[in-house]
Amino acid sequence: MALCFELPTYLKQLEKLVNVDCGSYTPEGIAVIADVLTPMFEQIGFTVVRHQLDEKAGPCLEITNNPGAEHYDVMLSGHMDTVFPEGTVATRPMTYDEEKVYGPGATDMKSGILSAWYALQMLTTEERERLSIVIALNCDEEIGSVYSRHWLESIARKSRQVLVCEASRPTGNLIRSRKGNAKYEIEFHGVASHAGSALAEGVSAIYELSHWSLAIKDMVNLDTGTTMNVGIIEGGMAVNVVPDYAKATVDLRFWNTDEAQAIDERLREMSESPFEKGAKVTVNRLTFKPSMQPTADTQALIRLVSEEAEKLNIVHGWEDAGGGSDGNFTAAVGTPTLDGFGPMGAGFHSDKEYLLIDSIEPRIKLLANVLKRL
Repeated sequence: MALCFELPTYLKQLEKLVNVDCGSYTPEGIAVIADVLTPMFEQIGFTVVRHQLDEKAGPCLEITNNPGAEHYDVMLSGHMDTVFPEGTVATRPMTYDEEKVYGPGATDMKSGILSAWYALQMLTTEERERLSIVIALNCDEEIGSVYSRHWLESIARKSRQVLVCEASRPTGNLIRSRKGNAKYEIEFHGVASHAGSALAEGVSAIYELSHWSLAIKDMVNLDTGTTMNVGIIEGGMAVNVVPDYAKATVDLRFWNTDEAQAIDERLREMSESPFEKGAKVTVNRLTFKPSMQPTADTQALIRLVSEEAEKLNIVHGWEDAGGGSDGNFTAAVGTPTLDGFGPMGAGFHSDKEYLLIDSIEPRIKLLANVLKRL
């Protein structure tokens, strides 16, 4: 089916998706995005199934040209949520100049979803009949896909390969691997007492937290890329009271999933033997994404993508990214996964987010040509 790309039309469609507050904790906004996308995919001949995986979350969309298929040739992955709170669109709606598009989620990742829609229309009728395609758009990627993870994994297990439509880098690089990550909430309980008249009777939760902060620092291994950061701490109620409660939120990033598991075991062992006598510690792992590592099958897919990029004279390379995506989950179930098939951009999760306009059409063509080769 022939498609003539027109940038003004693309930008109007993108604006309609960007100018909706649809943070992970704004399910009604995500539902609006789903309402916009559903008829768009239906009008190009795809079947859309809406999944409500949890009452606290927005909907997810499962889109396919082969309803009821037991296996798919390719899974395209994307997410409809952003990191931004309600009210963001009112203060900085989508804008653009000759070079860039700006706005909450313009690059991460409304442009990637829209580009997938365009790329599918560049397939001929014969190519679409030959390929079994599924597009999975979830509602909670920005909070670790806590509700949609198992749904995503179930689709990936039925797919021969996964192409994630997150943004490519401003250098033109796509993504071959991503660090895994986990977030911990560690709670420290002590015994409150008056800091002046009964200091010895108290057990300081903040002192216990301080010991843990230094111990966590010692677990960092820059040589292997395993990093930890105590990013948020809270605790105490008054300067003259020994604090009986404190909490630390900790970020863990890793290439080696076995190292991450060893750290998890170490943290739980530490909780059984607090530094401060009388203290108690609870370790809660809030989120976990395994690392996304290339396999031999992935390397073959990398060669195919590079060949098509070279045919289109697209400057590109392959990057190992420190941040995670849903590709971490699809790769972990054994399905070859590559990432970065959206247009080029940067400034993720900030008011500096931008999309490079000149990259939009070439990256659509790249994705379409890769699909034709599968």
